[in-house]
Amino acid sequence: MKKLFVFDFDKTIYLGDSSIDIYLYELKKNILLIRFLPVQFFGMLMYKLKLKPKEYFKEKYFSFLKGVKDIDNDVIEFWNKNESKIKRDMFVGKKNIVVISASPEFLLKPICDRVGIDKLIATKVDSKTGKFLSNNCYGKEKVKRLEEEFNEYEIEEFYSDSNSDVHLALIAKSSFLVNKDKIEEWKLKK
Repeated sequence: MKKLFVFDFDKTIYLGDSSIDIYLYELKKNILLIRFLPVQFFGMLMYKLKLKPKEYFKEKYFSFLKGVKDIDNDVIEFWNKNESKIKRDMFVGKKNIVVISASPEFLLKPICDRVGIDKLIATKVDSKTGKFLSNNCYGKEKVKRLEEEFNEYEIEEFYSDSNSDVHLALIAKSSFLVNKDKIEEWKLKK
């Protein structure tokens, strides 16, 4: 049985929200990306009114990628500037480190590879269009995706900043809630 140390990414091992931060980074490089704001706002409105699912909103949010010339290079440059926001002390010295996140795989893969994460499980998003190529890796979907990757596993420790990750917390031997630099045991009724 594989013993795993599992981490959410945004606001857990990364001080911030990578999806928002990459958008702001791209806006600074090209203010004309603001032209996607009406589509993004409409997507958010439809989601908030419960007329469309979260994936719909997120696809509209990531529509700005259509206006980015070289996202692969920009992601590398982005992480060159933001690598210092990774809290390596949370996972250094551990083995079988898994990051599982709702953020796009194309955005997280370069930094996870760079800092020594063993496995990344994230939402598959077309980096040129913002279209989803998989279900949003969120909530119960995280457990499903973890089970697809590992036949037999045990989560030794799980870390997250969000109650939406309770499904993973419930199956971990030990779970921890992260709030910036504060880490406390996640008290759950199992």
